[in-house]
Amino acid sequence: MPKFKPHTGTGKRVKVTGKGKLLTEQVGKRHRMESKSSHVTRRMTGTVVVAKADTRRVKKLLGR
Repeated sequence: MPKFKPHTGTGKRVKVTGKGKLLTEQVGKRHRMESKSSHVTRRMTGTVVVAKADTRRVKKLLGR
C-alpha cells in the first residue's frame, strides 16, 4: 500500500478553521497593482472562505 502524501503547497496556502471551513488569501493582489484602484486593493486584503465548488477538491489535496 503506498504512503499517503497530502499536497504540501495547498497546506501552505489554505488554513482550516475549527469548524472545518477553508480560509485562503484573496486573489488578485500580487501583480498589476498600478492599474487597480486603491478601493479594489483594500477590498482584496484579508482572508476569504474557499468557494463551495472548490472545497471538495481542496479537502482532498489536504487529506481531509
